[in-house]
Parts: sequence; structure tokens; C-alpha cells
Amino acid sequence: MELSTFLDYAGDPRTAADQAAALESAGLDAVWVAEAYGFDSPTIMGYLAARTERMKIGSAILNVYSRTPALIAQTAAGLDAVSGGRAIIGLGASGPQVVEGWHGKAYDRPLGRTRETVELTRRILRREVIDHHGITDMPRPGGLGKPLKILSRPVRPAVPLYVASLGPANVRMTAEIADGWLPTLFVPEKAHQVWGTPLAEGAARRDPALGPLQVVAGGPLAIGPDAAAARDLVRPKIALYVGGMGAPGKNFYNDLAVAYGYEKEARLIQELYLAGRKKEAEAAVPDEFCELISLCGPEGYVRDRIEAYREAGVTMLDIAPVGPDPARLVETVKNWL
Repeated sequence: MELSTFLDYAGDPRTAADQAAALESAGLDAVWVAEAYGFDSPTIMGYLAARTERMKIGSAILNVYSRTPALIAQTAAGLDAVSGGRAIIGLGASGPQVVEGWHGKAYDRPLGRTRETVELTRRILRREVIDHHGITDMPRPGGLGKPLKILSRPVRPAVPLYVASLGPANVRMTAEIADGWLPTLFVPEKAHQVWGTPLAEGAARRDPALGPLQVVAGGPLAIGPDAAAARDLVRPKIALYVGGMGAPGKNFYNDLAVAYGYEKEARLIQELYLAGRKKEAEAAVPDEFCELISLCGPEGYVRDRIEAYREAGVTMLDIAPVGPDPARLVETVKNWL
């Protein structure tokens, strides 16, 4: 099992990159850079490539609407070049609030777009001449373009492509075509009941050449006799995702909370959050939910949680170290893996 963390993109990215470099020295295997509607991730990933030497650098995620498949492939090739073959490209459909509200694109055919982007990115990195007609036309019919292949020679002919997905159809597709899976609010004890069937169905159609599906999941990390209190740090995130990431009936994370068995709580969290009562929404998050997506507690407890993630199929444990010495936490957990 590998160890990763998400870069703190809310503050100064240069300071965050310095912190990531320190964690690399402590044993961190990978760093993920989110994008949402803040700083773009490829710029920061390029900076990270210069500041680090060994660890993998991933996007989590580049949405498949605001960039063409060709541009995503160019980004993969460019990051892989400046990092010396350490790139991971996390892709996903994001959601209608970001895609339509920020990028001004219609949120249509999310699965088809994701599948097509994965296919075209792989073909471009193999330096194929692209003549493709689907959701994206390359070249555009009736225009002056002609089929092209990427001008540069990629460091690797295949950069790992991970997909962020939650719904059954999207997870099924991810298990079929992606190198890795980026789930959100992943509860290892409940993952099989929610995703077991689509993962198995997708795996049955998977090209053996891809190898096993890699899975990235985890949560806040705190170790010590009083560390359980740190579980409350996930309340704002759960409330935001379950309550505020979409309208009623159009919130993937709310649907996930319902699938986990928190139907009444999910409805209440959404009602409170959308009414602007965010603190009350956070208080409505079940304690069990906070515990199950965290790694916070005494040493033996945290080690048991890590094994629960391993048994659920997680191959890269993603942590958010809590406390004044994150490097020590990374080093400790890395030795347990």
C-alpha cells in the first residue's frame, strides 16, 4: 500500500509545495492537486515536479468538460516530462454547479465524455494519428484541420489515468477502463455493499493488460490517546458535500450517504445546509460517519483502520495529517504499511 496526501489548495501553493517536499522526505509516495474553481492544478503540479524528486504527482481532478481530450493528453505528457515519469492524471465529470456555473458548459453525457477522454488520451500518448468522431471530433468535419499526432515524444507511452466516480454506472465504467479509482467519502466497511456489484461488473470487462484497479481513499490522520477528537474535522467536509454539492435530487454525495444507511440524516443535512444553517448541518452529521472516514485514535485503533482500508481494496492510503508534526505522522504510518 502506498501513501498520499492532497495539497492544501486554499492557501499559498508555494508554501504547500514546500510542505509536500518535506513529506516526501518522510516517505510520502504521492501528492494530489485539486482544482475545483480555484488555482488550476497543472501549473501547481509543474511546480511540484521541480520541488520534489521521487513522489508521484496527480491531478484530482481535471474535469472532462473544460479541457479537450487533446489538451488533457498534452498536460499528461508535459507533466510526465518535467517530473521524469511521475505523473498521474485524475479525471472526472465534476458536477453541474462547477461545469455549468463556472465553465459555462452544458453538463451532458458525463460517462461518455469520460470514457472518450480516457480512450483519446491513451491513443495520443501512444503517438497515434487521431481521426476520431464522437462527442469530440478530431479533426472537426468541414474545417481546415487534418488528423494529427502529438508533436512531442512522451516520456511514457501510458500515463496512469484515474477516474473519480461515485454512481453505479460511473464506477462500473471506472473498473472497466481506468488505471485507478478516486472515490470520495469512502467508508471501507460499507464500500462493498455500495460498490461491490458495479466494481465486479466492470472488472469482468476489464482489459487484463491494465492490471488490477488501483484505489485511493483515506481521511484525516491523528495518532494518540486524545486523537479521536480530530474526527470532528471531517464534519464540515461531509456537511458541504452531502448538503451543498448540488440541488435536492441532484447531489451524488447525498445519494452516497443514503446508500450508506444515513437516509434521514442526509435529508436533514441537505435541508439545513441549503437554508444557510451550516453549523447545524455539521452537527447533524452522524458521529459514526465521521469515525468511519477518519484515521484518528490510539495507535492500535489507527492500525486497525488501515487494515480495514486494505481489506476494502485500497492500494493508496490518502491521509490528511493533523497536528504540528505531519512528517512524523507520515513516517510512522509509512513504516506500518
